[in-house]
Amino acid sequence: MKTRLTLKRLRKHKKLLFVVGLLLGMIYYFSLPEQLFDDPYATVVNDRNGALLSARIAHDGQWRFPPLDSLPQKYITALLTFEDQRFYQHPGVDLLAMGRAIQQNITSGRVVSGGSTLTMQIVRLHRKGKKRTVWEKMLEMILATRLELRYSKHELLKLYAAHAPFGGNTVGLNAAAWRYFERSPQTLSWAEAALLAVLPNQPAMLYPGKSIRPLKAKRDRLLERLHQLGHLSATDLSLALAEPVPEKPEELPQWSAHFTDFLVKRGYSGRQIKSGIDMHVQKSVVGVLKAHHQLLKTDGINNAAALVLDVRQNKVLAYAGNVEGAGREHQEFVDVIQAPRSTGSLLKPLLYASLLSEGQILPKTLVPDVPVFYGDFAPQNFTKTYDGAVHADMAIARSLNVPAVEMLKTYGYPKFYQKLKDLGMTTLTQPAGHYGLSLILGGSEGTLWDLANIYAGMARTLSHFNTLGHASNHQAFAGLEASPAGNNRATSGSDKIRTESPHLSAASIWFTFQAMLEVYRPAEDAAWKMYSSSHKIAWKTGTSFGYRDGWAIGITPEYVVAVWVGNADGEGRPGLTGIKAAAPIMFDIFDRLPETTWFRMPVAEMTLAAIDRQSGHLASPYSAQVDTVWIPKVGLRTSASPYNRLVHLNKAQSHQVNAGCVPTDQLITKPWFVLPPKQAFYFKMKNPTYADLPPFWPGCGTNLTALKSMEMIYPEQNASLYLPVEQDGEVGKVIFEATHQSRLARVHWHLNGTYLGSTQSEHVMALQPENGRHRLVLVDDSGNEIIRTFEVLRKGE
Repeated sequence: MKTRLTLKRLRKHKKLLFVVGLLLGMIYYFSLPEQLFDDPYATVVNDRNGALLSARIAHDGQWRFPPLDSLPQKYITALLTFEDQRFYQHPGVDLLAMGRAIQQNITSGRVVSGGSTLTMQIVRLHRKGKKRTVWEKMLEMILATRLELRYSKHELLKLYAAHAPFGGNTVGLNAAAWRYFERSPQTLSWAEAALLAVLPNQPAMLYPGKSIRPLKAKRDRLLERLHQLGHLSATDLSLALAEPVPEKPEELPQWSAHFTDFLVKRGYSGRQIKSGIDMHVQKSVVGVLKAHHQLLKTDGINNAAALVLDVRQNKVLAYAGNVEGAGREHQEFVDVIQAPRSTGSLLKPLLYASLLSEGQILPKTLVPDVPVFYGDFAPQNFTKTYDGAVHADMAIARSLNVPAVEMLKTYGYPKFYQKLKDLGMTTLTQPAGHYGLSLILGGSEGTLWDLANIYAGMARTLSHFNTLGHASNHQAFAGLEASPAGNNRATSGSDKIRTESPHLSAASIWFTFQAMLEVYRPAEDAAWKMYSSSHKIAWKTGTSFGYRDGWAIGITPEYVVAVWVGNADGEGRPGLTGIKAAAPIMFDIFDRLPETTWFRMPVAEMTLAAIDRQSGHLASPYSAQVDTVWIPKVGLRTSASPYNRLVHLNKAQSHQVNAGCVPTDQLITKPWFVLPPKQAFYFKMKNPTYADLPPFWPGCGTNLTALKSMEMIYPEQNASLYLPVEQDGEVGKVIFEATHQSRLARVHWHLNGTYLGSTQSEHVMALQPENGRHRLVLVDDSGNEIIRTFEVLRKGE
């Protein structure tokens, strides 16, 4: 009976012991949280070679860098020699070290050694601020063994190095190496490694800036011990002992402060990021901006920004969001690279490329350059002059406004609006109609970041065509590529944003960049300066309305350099133009970059075609001068030249005739280049060789009605006019102007049925109509007429 009771009790005790053991095991297993440390990290940005560019302190005010992937061997050796020589042998608790510490404490009559292993110290760092009691020590020992089961020895060393205190608000080996020695932990000397090994032992009492002599003595004792163990030679020891201890923490470098802020806003806070920036290039760009700022600020221009992109690697090579030294009063803190600003003329090449890509024009198609009025919008060229007609590529090279508006009218501003968004322009927040035709002249805002990336995407498309044999839709942003979730390190690369809309063809980009190679300004532009360079650079400048923004962007197969100059508060300054203020900075930056190459012609997307030399259209049967040149294949769908026609002349070639009034054997037929009257009026001012059509021989003008011989220059049909007020306060007159193909023609003017008079050669008349709607009729001697209706709203406005 007793035996049975005893067995029952044993079974009960076994069950109880099992339950207790299971419970203790579960407590032991779950005694540590899944994530040991949830401390915030600083944001750290390194250049492509690992150099520290800039950093932002962690949210809790500590300089705590993200954990290192690997620790330098010198530091590991010094740390284990000082703190835990049997680290690789014990399971988290070193009983020998613990016994020795107890004996030392009893002998000394006070606590002189804790006997804690590195693993126990990690637990103590995790438990933050717990009192150092016997119970706490025992708990640390238990948790240390659990920690050893979860992490490898190498991982434990990394945890300690990342979270150990190094004095003041410096936490972790990575931050300490940069703050005390201004270098990466991987490059530490023996003396530096030894100092960082002893610092966490008494971080509140001994650290650079406080108690230098005791700190040096402590470091030197460790160096002697390392020498005794054979880690340092006698020479290494003497050199290490001679190294001074830093007197205070150094300020961390801020070579890319705006870029770091940009990364923080993009969600990269608390990470260590290896960017594509090159420290040497970054310093050069910062230096160029500072040098030019000294001159610019004398003209009241206080801010500048520059961005350099590595086209082939799709990375940021240099990022200077504002000029150093502008001062807080001039908003030096503003990152202008990300600030929306009026684009000026920077979108013109994109429009030209779009038209070429879709076969709507050829590279040298003539585009009208005459005064035009679209309601209240009357674009003017920078020089306030007109060419009548200009080849499309030269309109881009000379940045002419009126031809650009005409090209946008041809392409359609809603379509171009969508094209810009597809290419990556993120600032078009209003509907297309809000911008209208002014979109091409800076009527919209853009950022230096977007625009530089768009041009870099074009360069990559062209380069990839030459590499792959076809056009690649490779217009990604030079942004960031985050590493896997949970990793606090990231790499600056591509953010994987790709355009999915039809890309610009390689051929269209080639011709656009060729036009941008020829950038120049006419002599009357006082701001023009011809820049010489031994390398080919496609470049474009832009100036916003009111001289508030000056832009310059240059492109090669290797780099895009984008520059903005102005005032961050939007104040305009006379003479603040892209060509004068921004272009010199851009070229100075290119001069500091490695040698560049040039793009190869994408022949597979091109074809040879017969082109009318004068009009730039496909040659017609009546073209007098024909060139065989390369054009985009899609350009074959464009029309033949509309400006070339056959004319019949008398033998003296002084008059036009026809078979109805002159015998056919006396007719001379020849091709003639004929522009519309309004275009011809301005064209022949710049082109003296342009020949007007001869007048018709009297009685031979029956076919004249088929020819548009007259055109109104001002006003446009259904225009609304205001009569000006002169200086004396009197209401002035409006100048009405027309043009005729024949300079000898006489034109008769009628207003509301009343004859006003006639003009010859120059068809200009000053009128002062009453308020209300009016009808103006112009008739030449051959009976051709122009009818214009207009409205005078109010006199004196």
